[in-house]
Amino acid sequence: MSTDDKKVFDFGEKRKQSIEQKRRQFERVVFQEFLGVYSVIDDHGTGHPIKLVDISADGCLLQVPFSLKAKNQYKDGAEITLKLYFSKGTYLPAIVQVRHAEEYIDQKGDAYLRLGGEFDQSLPSFGALASFIDFIYKYAEFSCLDKGEGKVFFF
Repeated sequence: MSTDDKKVFDFGEKRKQSIEQKRRQFERVVFQEFLGVYSVIDDHGTGHPIKLVDISADGCLLQVPFSLKAKNQYKDGAEITLKLYFSKGTYLPAIVQVRHAEEYIDQKGDAYLRLGGEFDQSLPSFGALASFIDFIYKYAEFSCLDKGEGKVFFF
């Protein structure tokens, strides 16, 4: 058998894929059930719901219902002020600069505008946000499936 016929299984890559899948699943729960995100998009300080789809240390992926107004408002280079609510009366402020905007149709046929952007890391509140993001990544890496065991095992 030649070396070309042999298949090498990369366990490191498989582990990375598994962690990434767990991270995205955990993010969906946190973003849909726990974290409220609002954007302040007018001069009167009115908050508008915005969906946080994905997050990393560098930036995030946001989603708003598609409209021509949204498409004109959230162009490349636009700055979005976000309020990330972790409780009913408190939030972390964040600023995201839009790097790309594209139309997106979900499985139900609903139209959205997806916005990829970078966080303004100079804000003092970004330290807390960075810790939250780090927690999401660490949780995905070290969380275990609960199979009802009475003892906790570390690996």
